[in-house]
Amino acid sequence: MCAQLLHEVEKEVTSLLSDLIRINTTNPPGNETVAAQFLAETLAKDGLKCEVIESSSARGNVITRIKGTIEKPNLTLLSHLDVVPAVEKEWSVNPFSGTTKDGFVWGRGALDMKSFVAIEALVMKLLVRNGVKPKGDIIFAATADEERGGNAGVGWLIKNHPEKIRADYVINEGGGESFPIDGKHIFTVQTAEKGVNWLRIKAKGSPGHGSIPGIADNAVLRMAEVARKLGSYRSEIMLVNSVRQFLKGVAEETTTLGNLLNTILDNPAIADNILDEMAKKEKTIAELLRAMLRMTIAPTMIKGGIKENVIPSESEGVFDCRILPGQTKDDLLDEIKTVLADVDFNKLSFEFIQSDAPSESRSDTPLYKTIEKTLKEFEPNCSVVPYMVTGGTDSRFLRNVGSVCYGFHPLKTDMPLDEFWKLVHGIDERISIKNLVFGVSVLYRIVEEFMT
Repeated sequence: MCAQLLHEVEKEVTSLLSDLIRINTTNPPGNETVAAQFLAETLAKDGLKCEVIESSSARGNVITRIKGTIEKPNLTLLSHLDVVPAVEKEWSVNPFSGTTKDGFVWGRGALDMKSFVAIEALVMKLLVRNGVKPKGDIIFAATADEERGGNAGVGWLIKNHPEKIRADYVINEGGGESFPIDGKHIFTVQTAEKGVNWLRIKAKGSPGHGSIPGIADNAVLRMAEVARKLGSYRSEIMLVNSVRQFLKGVAEETTTLGNLLNTILDNPAIADNILDEMAKKEKTIAELLRAMLRMTIAPTMIKGGIKENVIPSESEGVFDCRILPGQTKDDLLDEIKTVLADVDFNKLSFEFIQSDAPSESRSDTPLYKTIEKTLKEFEPNCSVVPYMVTGGTDSRFLRNVGSVCYGFHPLKTDMPLDEFWKLVHGIDERISIKNLVFGVSVLYRIVEEFMT
């Protein structure tokens, strides 16, 4: 029997998301305290006592909890309040208007991730309204700074107030959306994420007049070669546990991709050949899979030079590097130095701007089984697979202190996948109202069943 959607929450969750979008929490600078205080007032209407804790001025985190009848298990519903910038002239609506039209809520954060803030907040309110008595504490935490690394949000809380946020289990962003394949939904549960390492490389040279380039040593040319080599480099393929489970799970459910994915599982060394062919028809899926199979290195910023007619003696580039569970930043740096061995290596220097280790949680847990069971109640023909997100989330901070963390924002993809993925951090970001209702309904059912 299909579980029933909570249609009665449609107006409330839509209004809550629109209100959150109207609070501009673009990071930098963040200014999350206003949104945190708004949520605290909203939750207080249902008797939830909230704390707004600032890591510094205007960098607010809001936390509340429903106390359990016994100590275990406890669960944190985690989300973040900040959003990435949006250029208004590029959008068809004001990105901070929270406009509702065509069955969608539009605005920066509609997907990443104020929609999930609203969903988790409403789940907390429904638990109180329905008099649910959980076994362990259910913690709600909407935090600052995730889009800039989380060190003013979850990272700061773990260092300064771990007891307020840490739990046995955590539900956060990074998964939950479905892949619509062969007429069925394959839902993801994020069990792992790559480690984010931002690396600055500086190239030295010697200056000279731009009219006689041969007498100088142009650092921009050296950096261009560094960027070319690293940008075109493909690291060795490595199948980590979450990715292996993902490929296996998808292969079992689809005839369209099954043979190709099974070939990758059997012989990872030829994966690029398979993905090159797949990319001719399904480029977005092919490149997502490729990024899940290896360490990646992407040039993202290059600068150099002081004047139009002066050949520069220094140039620098920034590289967004993502490493797999089991790899370290030392492994990354060793590999980069090997690739650049013939680029006048003595004229290069390396500096990590940010370095976060990859993280992974097991999927053989009671919470994962509850997620799987609940999704099948709402969508009987669906399947559920572990997933590794290629980006980073705040889950890494909590995995580091022993929490089992799942990225799970339940969402039925209702547009082409390549269009959907372009909306996250993109133009005209939006989420369907149907998915807001679906998200509240599924998450409420999971939390109620798992915690009672």
